[in-house]
Amino acid sequence: MNDHAPQQHRPNRLRGRRRAVAATVTAVAAAVVAGVLVPATTASAGPRKDVVQQSIDALVQKDGVPGALATVKGRDGRNHTYTSGVGDTKTGAKVPVDGQVRAGSNTKPFTAVVVLQLVAEGKIGLDANVDTYLPGLLRGDGIDGRTITVRQLLQHTSGLPEYVNKDSVLKEPQRYFEPRELLDAALTQKARFAPGAKWSYSNTNYLVAGMIIQKVTGRPLGEEVNKRIVERLGLRHTYFPVPGDMKIRETHPKGYQRAEDGSWREYTELDPSWGWAAGGVISTNTDLNTFFSALLAGRLMPAAQLAEMRTTVPAEGMAPGVRYGLGLMSRPLSCGGLSWGHGGAIPGFQTFGGVTEDGRAANIAITTLPDSDATINHADQAVDEALCR
Repeated sequence: MNDHAPQQHRPNRLRGRRRAVAATVTAVAAAVVAGVLVPATTASAGPRKDVVQQSIDALVQKDGVPGALATVKGRDGRNHTYTSGVGDTKTGAKVPVDGQVRAGSNTKPFTAVVVLQLVAEGKIGLDANVDTYLPGLLRGDGIDGRTITVRQLLQHTSGLPEYVNKDSVLKEPQRYFEPRELLDAALTQKARFAPGAKWSYSNTNYLVAGMIIQKVTGRPLGEEVNKRIVERLGLRHTYFPVPGDMKIRETHPKGYQRAEDGSWREYTELDPSWGWAAGGVISTNTDLNTFFSALLAGRLMPAAQLAEMRTTVPAEGMAPGVRYGLGLMSRPLSCGGLSWGHGGAIPGFQTFGGVTEDGRAANIAITTLPDSDATINHADQAVDEALCR
């Protein structure tokens, strides 16, 4: 999630803040063109390390993360997977290839896609106010649901304050939260600014968007996400967990946070109700690449809604040049052009990634939520290098 702003590549934002739309790996593309590639199972199998393997090795060896894993799709359309470090600090077990991780704020694009599908179906209006669907729900100091639109929720221009308190989650990771309980915590605060006045990342926006989806469809948010996106794309290792489902179902590395004494404290099991519409999804690097590639290719919504999703505003406080659309971030590449995606952070895991117009894709996951901006920057750079080679 990031409790500040995501980063594309930073959302760190279910910590949804450090930065989705992270949204936050390889030299594989170049290798593909040259016709030389390490086996698709793991880059470390070959005698030479490519830039992706070097990058995630550095995240482990220099930045000190327990484990890292990555998937890169080159111009040939094939996925190439990488691992480094350990998946279990106690046993020393290897990081599983393409293991499942908590995807954090990558959940926001899933939620936004469902909203935009409902817009296409005529069930939600992008410029309708929140009170149209949830009358009287948003009231507070400078907060009025009659003046906040659905578009502003998805774009983080509503001015709603943040509900996430990372410290409380770290203290009680298995506690169940009702969406209304989380919203009430946000509404005790003052609005950050008048709706539409500026951009500011807040997980609360997607909490409300999830509540609108449930009101309009009459179904749980997770069911809509799984039916409309996961099943439609055949994402076999992605799901929206139900509240109380604290485990990661398939093979996965464990997630950690540093304790005050410097040791690793495990946060693999976490009640997903805390992240919910803003950060609850569990996925793999490969599935996230597939999701964002399909999204950009127009396979999840009509062209008109995709155009709205890709209409961006400057994302203040994030990396230079990053812009935010409706649950989707764009980021300039060092080699020219843009990558699109989000990224996500939640106790135990952080993901970074992006896809390009010509089909390249890269996603990296690390098994901790780093406190160092340097680590985040290194992972962002690794994604950029992967997409530019």
